[in-house]
Amino acid sequence: MTASPAPTPGVPPFLDPAARSAVLRDPYPLYRMFRENNPVFRVPVPGDDGPGVWLLTRHADVHRVLRGASFSADRRRARIVRDNADRLPPGFLGDTGIMRTMLIMDPPDHTRVRGLVSKAFTPRRVAALRPRIEAIATDLLDAARERGSMDVIRDFAAPLPAIVIAELLGVPAEDHARFKQWSTELVATLNPGNPLEALPHLQDKLQVLFDYLAGIIAERRREPRDDLISAMIQAQEERDALSDDELLATSNLLLVAGHETTTNLIGNGLLALLRHGGERARVQADPGLLDSAIEECLRYDSPVQGTVRVATAEVELGEQRVPEGALVVCGIGAANRDPAVFPDPERFDVARGENHHLSFGFGAHFCLGAPLARLEGRIAFGALLSRFPKLELASEDLAFRPNPILRGLEALPVAW
Repeated sequence: MTASPAPTPGVPPFLDPAARSAVLRDPYPLYRMFRENNPVFRVPVPGDDGPGVWLLTRHADVHRVLRGASFSADRRRARIVRDNADRLPPGFLGDTGIMRTMLIMDPPDHTRVRGLVSKAFTPRRVAALRPRIEAIATDLLDAARERGSMDVIRDFAAPLPAIVIAELLGVPAEDHARFKQWSTELVATLNPGNPLEALPHLQDKLQVLFDYLAGIIAERRREPRDDLISAMIQAQEERDALSDDELLATSNLLLVAGHETTTNLIGNGLLALLRHGGERARVQADPGLLDSAIEECLRYDSPVQGTVRVATAEVELGEQRVPEGALVVCGIGAANRDPAVFPDPERFDVARGENHHLSFGFGAHFCLGAPLARLEGRIAFGALLSRFPKLELASEDLAFRPNPILRGLEALPVAW
């Protein structure tokens, strides 16, 4: 990347700390470089002589891996994870680990846990949330209008999905702000650029959140309510559907994943609309374009830039042979701009047809909350564009959060 600072001698440019801020601002030139020159790239990991870590940047390769054949979602099956097991906190590995969620499960465990939780995200149940989501959006935007200024992330994009998912699970209203702070800290600590030595600090943060959720679960055991945690407890007691650890880990996953990614969808998407005034005008003139605009926001600047799988057998990808036990990084953000699938992929087009983006994943692990995220996005963008038709950026000095996988803005100040 010609605009990046000069790298440290002997360090690959994309791993150099000096280039990090430039990549966080705009990773897409880097993705394009890999996709055009080395689309199945073995990432250099100091001291690793095993099957390694591989980065995929083409849509076809990422799509194939996410389909699941010959690949596992269980990171523990990767040689590089096993080789570093003694450097990880005790709770991070094993069947009862605190990070053991459906995201890293294979069938039959994945099928069992996902089947239970999916009952809360049926189209009928999600549609029933619309009035409450609209009311929350209205309250947040009323407060912003009264103040006369707004940081879209702090004042709208973060609290809206956080309140929705917290209410869905049964977190008391007085604890919403507290939970949001925990979640923000966790995402920053989970930054893939952090050293392994930072993980005990992460475990401490997780334990605070887990202790809190354990208290909510104990309360719902005594006094069930009409919320998802009560429903999961009932299923556990009636059908032995979840272990205690799985119940706790699933509650945490839904709370964190249920709003961090939607916050990024709203923030990244609104930024794209504000920087492409002609496209925003098209949506404002024809609200019927809102659904396709949301899909384009998801493609153009995906809230989740990547995920990982483990090769369970030697696999040929492109012209490379990826060994069994390799950790494979699926570059979702890169795949979403592959010209082999998306004509003129660098162009932001709110009416783009055949938008086969991979922002919600694919296959058995397709995002469970996709219908809810789309509904929240539809309500959020509709409210912002209709109530503030002359919305504009208050500053171009924008910073993205340090986690390159969960891509989102630190702040998005606007004026109207």
